[in-house]
Amino acid sequence: MCQVSSVIGCLLSSAPEAHHSFGWSRGTIGAAVSVNLALYGLTAPFAAALMDRFGIRRVVAVALSVIALGSGLTYWMTAAWQLLLCWGLLVGLGTGSMALAFAATVTNRWFTERRGLVTGILTAASASGQLIFLPVLSWMVEEHSWRPAAITVALAALAVVPFVWLLLRDHPADVGLKPYGAQEFVPKPPPARGAARRAVTVLFSAARTGPFWLLAGTFAICGASTNGLIQTHFVPAAHDHHMPITTAASLLAVIGVFDVVGTIASGWLTDRFEPRRLLAVYYALRGISLLFLPMLLAPSVRPPMLFFIVFYGLDWVATVPPTVALCREQYGDDSAIVFGWVLASHQVGAALVAFLGGVARDVFGAYDVVWYASGALCAAAALMSLVIRRRTAPALAVS
Repeated sequence: MCQVSSVIGCLLSSAPEAHHSFGWSRGTIGAAVSVNLALYGLTAPFAAALMDRFGIRRVVAVALSVIALGSGLTYWMTAAWQLLLCWGLLVGLGTGSMALAFAATVTNRWFTERRGLVTGILTAASASGQLIFLPVLSWMVEEHSWRPAAITVALAALAVVPFVWLLLRDHPADVGLKPYGAQEFVPKPPPARGAARRAVTVLFSAARTGPFWLLAGTFAICGASTNGLIQTHFVPAAHDHHMPITTAASLLAVIGVFDVVGTIASGWLTDRFEPRRLLAVYYALRGISLLFLPMLLAPSVRPPMLFFIVFYGLDWVATVPPTVALCREQYGDDSAIVFGWVLASHQVGAALVAFLGGVARDVFGAYDVVWYASGALCAAAALMSLVIRRRTAPALAVS
């Protein structure tokens, strides 16, 4: 649901009604998407702390309800500030409250072995929504405007709430189980009070260490080159080259297919290989692929474009399992909250490129400069990954 709600922004960027009836520029729509993406990340560390206080089930149920509210209210919007409020603020807060920090929290609580693989599976699950819903939503936008698509997202979010409340459990002890791979039963810890204070305290402690800034910097570039760039601007860029919106959105859905495969494979590799080197390889290959993208965009889908889509799908969030592993290595019990802050940098990077990419399109009339700049950033991220030092002292712990 997080992935589905966020990709609506790329469809809005290509919807004729948004441009002609409302008179919104790509930059205006990109600003709303950037608010959504930024809040998606900035909410995550507080959500991780709230899950320690109130439990995973309650936080996720409320988050889905907020997504449904924000998406449903867009049906009646007529002004750009309403887009910023509904899709930027409400949907951004909702998706951020059950973002990738959710996967880190579940993995830390329920597993002591195969954590890389589990992180990969949970992360890849977000791509399933993109795979299932995006072609349908793009068809709705092209044939019936974006309003039915927004209502569909709202109804889908509401439909999941009962399943979350009835089936999701906060801790293995709730059902009398040990964490997977644990030798002994682990009692459920008491609620951690002061969620906001703890999230900020963990940030200040982590910010005094070099690895935090390297992880945050590389993940910011990850967000810039995925959610901010391809997810937001690929469909309008392809449409600029006269590719039908539905076709371009279907290519994004294909990315979702290979995203599942790539992320699970990355989790498996993270359990067996050095995560720093994995990150360097992922970012380097991603940067190279972006340099070729301007030559691949055309009115029809050709084999080189399919190769790009398959590769980008494999690499899309393959960075998550090794990044989570490095947070766990460096920061121990506080790793879920630290990863929440690292994820915040991911979404700030995504938000900047979502906005600046739209502005660049308005100024230059094309996206080429955006693709090339993002490729160069990925090269920098590859180098940053290699200099993250190994943890030798006891992991950070904040009470």
